[in-house]
Amino acid sequence: MLEVSGLAAGYQGSDVVQDVAFHIDPGEAVMIIGSNGAGKTTLFRAVVGLLAPSAGDVRFEGEDIAGMPAQRIVRRGISFVPAERHLFPRMTVQENLSLGAYPKRPDPETMAVVMDLFPRLDERRKQTAGTMSGGEQQMLAVGRALMSNPSLIVLDEPTTGLAPRLAAEAYEALGVLRDRGLTVLVAEQQVPLAMAFSDRGYVLENGRIKTEGTSAELAQDPEVRRAYLGVA
Repeated sequence: MLEVSGLAAGYQGSDVVQDVAFHIDPGEAVMIIGSNGAGKTTLFRAVVGLLAPSAGDVRFEGEDIAGMPAQRIVRRGISFVPAERHLFPRMTVQENLSLGAYPKRPDPETMAVVMDLFPRLDERRKQTAGTMSGGEQQMLAVGRALMSNPSLIVLDEPTTGLAPRLAAEAYEALGVLRDRGLTVLVAEQQVPLAMAFSDRGYVLENGRIKTEGTSAELAQDPEVRRAYLGVA
């Protein structure tokens, strides 16, 4: 579904990620793990059109989307949930979700699916986003991304700022989406959660892919265990 090769991207003429290559097949859940500053956010911004790559290819369902504007990439079936969430704090839950369908009109069936997945959002339809808890805001950010009916959802550290229980709940919801056939790409620092959720993964270090494998393989890799799982 998504194939990235030789990708380089950065800011002010300096590449943060270099020669990155990875792929995702339809229906897979794939994780990108790495320390702070490894380049995960820069990589995702380049994939979803928020940052123009300086080199390399990004192909989605066979089409070259490298450098394509973000709004066109969304229309082709990729939704992005940034770590900062970027909700509209003075707008209600319902209004934030409706904007996720833009430029189309909100689909009642999709809205119903989102509310079924996140019942707390249904309870708070008229509540403004800025008055919600961190966990509720994360649900809303994911729900808004789902309103465009994406084929691929890209999540940048979805558990940022969440308590352990809420982080686990977030991955339970992502598991439901995966089981329904949605393809998921996630960057995460809470590696055990991402590893339990994902089929495969890539380790990004200093802007380059260092290691890749199935989640089971990475869980047994001595360097991954020491650096990301806290075990020898």
